[in-house]
Amino acid sequence: MPAATLVIHGGAGTLLRSAMTSEIEHLYTEALHSILKQGATLLSGGASALDAVTLAVSLLEDCPLFNAGKGSVYTRAGTHEMDAAIMDGESLRAGAIAGVSHLRNPIQAARLVMQHSEHVLLCGAGAESFAASHGAQLEAPQYFHTETRYQQWQRATQQSGTHLDHDTANLLEKHASDAPIDPDKKFGTVGAVALDSAGNLAAATSTGGMSNKLPGRIGDSPIIGAGCYADNRTAAMSATGTGEAFMRSLALYDIAAQMRYLQRSLAEASAHCIMDILPRYGGRGGIIGIDRAGNIALPFNTEGMYRGVVRIHESPVVAIYANQ
Repeated sequence: MPAATLVIHGGAGTLLRSAMTSEIEHLYTEALHSILKQGATLLSGGASALDAVTLAVSLLEDCPLFNAGKGSVYTRAGTHEMDAAIMDGESLRAGAIAGVSHLRNPIQAARLVMQHSEHVLLCGAGAESFAASHGAQLEAPQYFHTETRYQQWQRATQQSGTHLDHDTANLLEKHASDAPIDPDKKFGTVGAVALDSAGNLAAATSTGGMSNKLPGRIGDSPIIGAGCYADNRTAAMSATGTGEAFMRSLALYDIAAQMRYLQRSLAEASAHCIMDILPRYGGRGGIIGIDRAGNIALPFNTEGMYRGVVRIHESPVVAIYANQ
């Protein structure tokens, strides 16, 4: 039996190496390290993969460095609308929420949908009411405000009415950045996949969406098979990138189908999807994935992707740039 393993990501995008300092890079790598260590501790105690991805994504949501939960971007209306999904590879059960504005940890709400309802996806006020009735923590809108995201939204509204968080073609001028990956050229999603000591897989994905997106826009993150997928027969995966492209290609299910029907490895199938298929839909981004044998894949077609891996009883490994 392979060692229990946790893999996380915090989004992908375009690097601004000229703006990157060792102090800024340290903030991101230290956050990823901390989350991996806490997840590894949980897994080493015999916790399920489902518990591990729930914890990891909740911690990513609580960290304002990443576009989910506390660090979520602004919509065109100056509000926050968040999406999340979770899937259990053993039972193939899944839960998701979309378009929520008051849930402190959307991923925990998605798990409540999976465990306490007959549905897979709930949205808006109904999702918030359901989650709150099962103990989910609600927050006022100001909780989700961060100055970095607010300024990012201001730049988007000033430069183009259609500028989106990950739409690099609409960025009309460069500006100073406070992150290794330019926040205006970043695919803002977080996610986790895990293999537990029983050999079961799980995946979770959460996002604040696109900066300056139309209110009501829902991306791939809460769509099972597009932004989140887990099946013990194949792999657990979480995506980050051009949501519409991941939805139109059903990217993660396509990877699983390649593994089942063509007997391709996770590495082969995921590389084909990210490097060959996704660009046909105008898509950029990447995935994290792990199969039941403990094999890991981290393909991305952008200049960088926040990512990290830890196997129990080993030290975490984190990376931001390509070729790391």
